[in-house]
Amino acid sequence: MDMKFRAHDTFFIRKGWISKGMRYVDKDGDVFISKKENPMDVLGIGANMVKALRYWLQALCLTKEPPKGKRTQAFTEFGQIVFDKDKYIEELGTLYLLHYKLASNEALATSWYYFFNLFSLSDFTRDEFAEQITNFIRMENPDITVAPRSIEDDFACIINTYVPRYKTMPSKVSAENNIDCPFGELGLVDILKKEKNNVVYKKSIPQASSFNPWVILAVIHANAKGRKEIGLNELLTAKNNIGKIFNLDSITMLDVLHTAESTGELKIIRTAGLDVIHLANEYSFEDCVKRYYEDIETVE
Repeated sequence: MDMKFRAHDTFFIRKGWISKGMRYVDKDGDVFISKKENPMDVLGIGANMVKALRYWLQALCLTKEPPKGKRTQAFTEFGQIVFDKDKYIEELGTLYLLHYKLASNEALATSWYYFFNLFSLSDFTRDEFAEQITNFIRMENPDITVAPRSIEDDFACIINTYVPRYKTMPSKVSAENNIDCPFGELGLVDILKKEKNNVVYKKSIPQASSFNPWVILAVIHANAKGRKEIGLNELLTAKNNIGKIFNLDSITMLDVLHTAESTGELKIIRTAGLDVIHLANEYSFEDCVKRYYEDIETVE
C-alpha cells in the first residue's frame, strides 16, 4: 500500500488557506508550478508553505494532479462542489466532509488515516501514538523505513489540526489569534491533562446535533458501495465509516442516525436479531454533498 508521511513540511492547514488555494487553482491550474509567475508572490506565502498548500489541497481531495507529465492542479468533482457552494469554508458540514476526506486518505495522509481508523487508544501520548503507528508501518509495509522525526512531526500536525492553539500554547497564543486550523471547530481531539514532561490527549465525541444528516449520508454511501443494507456494527467499527471517522460511540451514532432517518433516506431496523440500516436510494458521495448544500440553502 502507498504511504506518505510529513508531506505537509510541518505546516498544518491555516484559516483561509483552503479557500485561497481553491481560488487560485480556479484561476490557473499552473499556480503551483508556473514559470511565468513565482507561486510565492502569487499566493503570498513562503516556498515551504506553497509546497504544503499544494499537498493539503490534494490530501483533502479538493484537487488532483496527473501522475506524470505536467503537474497541473484541477478540481475533483467534490472540490468543484465545495468551491461553488462554500468557497470560504464557513459551514461546519464542509469541515466535517473535508475531515472525512483527509482521515480516509490512506495513501496521502497515512498518519491521519491511522489515527482515526486504527489507533484504538482514546487517551494517549505522543510516544504511544508513535510506537503503535511504527508497528503498523512495519507490518503493512516492511520495505519502507520512516524516520521517527517524521512520525513525531505528523503527530504534532494532527494535534495542531484538531486542537486550537490557545489550548496547546496558552501563554503564547490568544483565543482571537487566527493561525488556528479551522478543523479545531469540530472538537474531535482535546487535551486531557498536562504532566511535567508529557501531555495526555484524548479523542472527543462530537455533539450529535452538530451533524447535518446529509453529511452522515455522504460517508455512509461512500462506504456502502451500492449496498442497501448495512449493519450498525459496521457503521460503528469499520474503517472510514461514521463511527471511526467522527469518533462516535454507539449512543451518539444512534442519535445521528435517528436524525438522518427524518430525511426518509434511511431506516433503522432493530428487529428479529437484525441491527441494520436500510438505505432508500443509491447515491454517490458527491450526490449527498450536493444535497447537503441544497438542504442548508433551504434552511437559510
